Amino acid sequence: MSLFDQIAHYGHERVCFHHDPETGLRAIVAIHNTVLGNALGGTRRWHYTSEDEAIFDVLRLSEGMTYKAAASDLPMGGAKSVIMLPKDGQAGTEAEARAMGRFVDTFGGTYIAAEDVGVNTQFCDWMAKETKYVMGGVSISRGGDPSPYTSQGCFNAMKAVLAHLGRTVSFSGLTVAIQGLGATGFKLAKILRDQGATVIGTDVNDAAVKRAVDELGVKALDRDHDLFRLDCDILAPCALGGVLGADVINHLRCKAVCGTSNNVLGDPETDGPLLKKRGILYAPDFIANAGGLIRLAGLYIGLAEAQIDKKIADVEETMASVLREGESMASMHEAAVALAKRKIEAGRAKNRSMART
Repeated sequence: MSLFDQIAHYGHERVCFHHDPETGLRAIVAIHNTVLGNALGGTRRWHYTSEDEAIFDVLRLSEGMTYKAAASDLPMGGAKSVIMLPKDGQAGTEAEARAMGRFVDTFGGTYIAAEDVGVNTQFCDWMAKETKYVMGGVSISRGGDPSPYTSQGCFNAMKAVLAHLGRTVSFSGLTVAIQGLGATGFKLAKILRDQGATVIGTDVNDAAVKRAVDELGVKALDRDHDLFRLDCDILAPCALGGVLGADVINHLRCKAVCGTSNNVLGDPETDGPLLKKRGILYAPDFIANAGGLIRLAGLYIGLAEAQIDKKIADVEETMASVLREGESMASMHEAAVALAKRKIEAGRAKNRSMART
């Protein structure tokens, strides 16, 4: 499928490529939809095996951000950016970040950058030296690390999952398997452990596993075992996306899937219905992981702290509503997308009405 065909397929408004000759920065910004407002979305720094892989990632991520903002009742659109690293694990520099900041600034606020994989508060502050359209820093930009809010929102979504399963909304005695014990996974594990859950975790980074074991009492999964074949109450993907395809879903032994990752399903159109067919409750990712966006977007549009906290708490009811609607649809993912699209269309109708008056 050509790039233009992909853009048409996902419904993007703009996809822009940038190369900075001084630093070697290669970056892509994908603006998916701005019907509800300007779009805030993280900047991901990653070593992609090909340009096609980077394009696929930024298109799917930005589409998810549109749905995430809409479902959260935020007056913002959806976008994302990726920085293509020449080698795995390359550390970010101020020069690279400032080059990215200059690229972001060319959009004049239509796109607002933020944190994602490979980007931290320092990187956001470096970008903010070149543009005011960035959130997630601590000294120049605002918002700080959004991961605690992402994790809290996911925990709230898990409460809706338990209620939908007809179980007591209590985590005492439950077993939750977390894939990825980084920023959001570690914080989610802490909340769950504080609530009495048994947490079994994995991560490609041995140091992250050791920290979770030592500080939280997480049980590290033996390397000879597969987390996706573990008998558990909830499976929480908290690393990169695309981890649940048919080959994995057919071997799952969990009761539900609810994590902080984006784009958990390899192919939502087939994997969502397959999960439902197997009797595994899927909590749509862009509802479950919306807390971080709610935090940064809320600050950007001027919401008070109490209003932001309320919206993160409301993730529970939003998820409950989607799960109820999804019972009569092909999948829970389809129900979540339908909710987001209704809100976008309502915004489009409002914009048309205002244009006529």
